[in-house]
Amino acid sequence: MYLFYEEDGGFKAGRILSEADASLQVESESGKRSKIKTASALFKFDAPDAPALIAQAQQQAEGIDLPFLWECAPQDEFDATEFAADYYGHAPGAVEKAALILALHGAPVYFHRRGKGRYRPAPPDILAAALAALEKKRLAAEQQASWVDDMAAGRLPEAIGAIAETLLVRPDKNGMPWKALEAACTRLQKTPERLLLDLGAWPHALALHKRRFLATYFPRGIDFGDITLPALPDGLPEAEVTAYSVDDVTTTEIDDALSVSVLPDGRVRVGVHIAAPALAVTRDSDLDKLARARLSTVYMPGDKIPMQPDAVNDAFSLEAGRPVPALSLYVTADPATGEIAATETRLERLTVKENLRHNMLDGQVTEAALQDPDAPLPYADWLRPLWQLAQALSAQRDIVRGKTENNTRVEYSFYLDGNPDDPDTPVRLVPRQRNAPLDRLVAEYMILANRVWGGLLDECGVPGIYRSQQAGRVRMSTQSLPHEAIGVPQYAWSTSPLRRYVDLVNQRQLIAAAEHGVSARLVAPYKPRDADLFAIIGAFDAQYAAWGEFQSNLERYWCLRWLAQQGITRTRAQVLREDLVRLSCAPFVTRVGGLPELERGQEVELDILGADELALTLDCRYVSTVESA
Repeated sequence: MYLFYEEDGGFKAGRILSEADASLQVESESGKRSKIKTASALFKFDAPDAPALIAQAQQQAEGIDLPFLWECAPQDEFDATEFAADYYGHAPGAVEKAALILALHGAPVYFHRRGKGRYRPAPPDILAAALAALEKKRLAAEQQASWVDDMAAGRLPEAIGAIAETLLVRPDKNGMPWKALEAACTRLQKTPERLLLDLGAWPHALALHKRRFLATYFPRGIDFGDITLPALPDGLPEAEVTAYSVDDVTTTEIDDALSVSVLPDGRVRVGVHIAAPALAVTRDSDLDKLARARLSTVYMPGDKIPMQPDAVNDAFSLEAGRPVPALSLYVTADPATGEIAATETRLERLTVKENLRHNMLDGQVTEAALQDPDAPLPYADWLRPLWQLAQALSAQRDIVRGKTENNTRVEYSFYLDGNPDDPDTPVRLVPRQRNAPLDRLVAEYMILANRVWGGLLDECGVPGIYRSQQAGRVRMSTQSLPHEAIGVPQYAWSTSPLRRYVDLVNQRQLIAAAEHGVSARLVAPYKPRDADLFAIIGAFDAQYAAWGEFQSNLERYWCLRWLAQQGITRTRAQVLREDLVRLSCAPFVTRVGGLPELERGQEVELDILGADELALTLDCRYVSTVESA
């Protein structure tokens, strides 16, 4: 005798070994013995044997027409074995009863289970809705499978291509497009970025890098919309100085300029003049909300996404030949020792005489020319006294730092001679020494301003945002703390308010300090322990890092394009550590498999085998070690 029973949500059959009032001992085909409760037993049978019953019943169940079965079934709850006689029109055998139970149980859309062997047909309206849902699911599965097949065959489905950026930056992982993309990636063993690029979702890797960044951080686009500037203050005093700015040829947001005059006693009076957009971009204004959303200008080779609207940059950039509001720091100092006798901060109107450019001056402004009063030097009356004091200030910082600043590494400027969105645009890499005199000169006075103005905020009890370094850790906070690497007692970013939001915030505070002194804490836009300052610091750190990573990625991309355009297949590189090297011809760091163990700084020769413009990697092979001369 055999038993057909339900166990663990499924149906089984086995030979009965023994039977009690509440249970039966059953042996399966494999020989396993189980204790089955009487409540789980559906019916007993003599033939066929258990394995044959299950096989035949499953086969017969697949042939049962479910819509017809639903129409035949009683409208109320019924027992499956009793209904079998009506359905078959005769006393059903064991296989027929099992087949009917399997069919009923396997069609929850048509029949709702009400207990052991008991079912109830789904009401017509519920059945119709369920069938419609099943059909929708079937069509969706077919569509998804079709998309997967298309992508595997090298065709990009229109629905996938239309949301390619979204699939990379904020995919709906429950949606069909993502599931299809994921399935295709699994089948082809590719990442989503690689597969979509190969399928032509973007014309080239450059477009992918840019559009993914924009979709992540600028989903509504980079335009500011209509901008109206508030009226600028009248009556600012005119700065009676001759000031020049020094920037790269591509710079359009001119934040800073310098002036100098030699006093009768031999001391110098240096003016550090900073554009003053804080006069218009006031706290919580519409312009402030735009700048705060970006927190910094985004830079990339050949292009940028400004922090401020063009209307603000045009109004406050220190363009030569026109009076522009500026926050000026005047420092009276001994140029030989760097000792500062007096400082003054004031808001004024400045007319820059000329906007100088590095590419025009770097070749002429050498240390030798700066130090020799008889050597030819453009803008000598302006440069030489500034250089002398800058050297003294740098020496003071070196004493505090305990070492001389090492700025010998070559840096590169990227110039694109054409459309920055076209990968075939010729790219130029122009090397520049970080310790070029003009760079050092300008940097020294920006450090001076950030140091002095940080001290002014602290002295007046006005909170600001400081950048400090202690025990090797760089952090931003509202506390006036030393920056050990720079060698200053405090350091508050204040010299790039057109390009960096922290500087704009500090400028608002500095204007209050300049105008009200120790009373400024009562009128400054941000008061001590203002929660907004902490929120700005947190947001700025994360976003500034993201902007920097994007700039680095695009610089790596254009390095790869430059190598290809120049046809470079062999180059030299310097070992940084282990298998990590920096190319000698371009600002590109890469790993080299099979590199022997070498000391840091050792030069090696490499073969360039290929490049991956999506992963931004270079495939190099070690050739030899370059012997030192």
